[in-house]
Amino acid sequence: FCYSRAMQPFKIHGDREQGGVLLLIAATACFATLDTGTKYISNTVPLAMFMWVRYACQALFSGFVLLPRQGGLPFATRHPVLQVVRALFLLLSSALAFVSLMHIPVGEFTAIVMISPLLITLLSAIALKEKVSILRWLLVVGGFVGALIVIRPGTDAFEWAMLLPLALVVSNAAFMTLTSKLSKTDAAGTTHFITGCVGVIVATFLLPFFWKDIGGVAMWAGLVLLGAFATVGHYLMIVAYSRAPASTLTPFLYFQIAFATLGGWLVFAHTPDRWVFVGIAVIAACGAAGSWVSARESRAR
Repeated sequence: FCYSRAMQPFKIHGDREQGGVLLLIAATACFATLDTGTKYISNTVPLAMFMWVRYACQALFSGFVLLPRQGGLPFATRHPVLQVVRALFLLLSSALAFVSLMHIPVGEFTAIVMISPLLITLLSAIALKEKVSILRWLLVVGGFVGALIVIRPGTDAFEWAMLLPLALVVSNAAFMTLTSKLSKTDAAGTTHFITGCVGVIVATFLLPFFWKDIGGVAMWAGLVLLGAFATVGHYLMIVAYSRAPASTLTPFLYFQIAFATLGGWLVFAHTPDRWVFVGIAVIAACGAAGSWVSARESRAR
């Protein structure tokens, strides 16, 4: 209700797409919480165990909650190959994020990953044939510049681990583009369930080689909780992309930086330096301006 009131002056493509924006913001909060928790357990829990729990939660949630409400068959998809490819891109993104967060603060990691909207907008324009204005292109490029300020290649602030999120950027951009495409033809529950199943199958093959005792019930409960945040976040994102085009939603992905920076400060007492704040400010400004441009273009139609 509060969001609807606040967004009334903008009228972003109608109530349905406003709802899509709200769902995406909620998803970014879930992802920031997931990243903060992942960094917390990354030096204790092996990657394969984390992946298995995370995707098992998604498969169970989809199978027992979403699919019955959807009323369809679990694998009723028009694009089975794309569904598997999407799931593999998400698996790769999860693995790269896990390793990256072992070495990089949550806020800086998220800021680097925000280069993704540049590629998402490019892929949306090419693959999905979505119309993207020149001004919106400039704002996305501005977000890219802000991310470079955070990375600062060639300076003492740069670390080799910052290259890992760059690979994640490519994988995540492909994943988000496929999410937008599949959301137009396949039900959210089906996409969520297939992704969870593919993740569990891949992680199960790796699990025997990396299994170890991670402690008591508290650590397992933490893993399940992280799996829940990942599951809910990705479901919200799927529904968001079924309500609004990628070019409209892209600016709001920047909300994740604020949530991640807050999480890094609360959990790890990490405060980014002034240049990181400058980069984050540039990225956030471009995201806010992007929402204003979306509203103006909507009123012009």
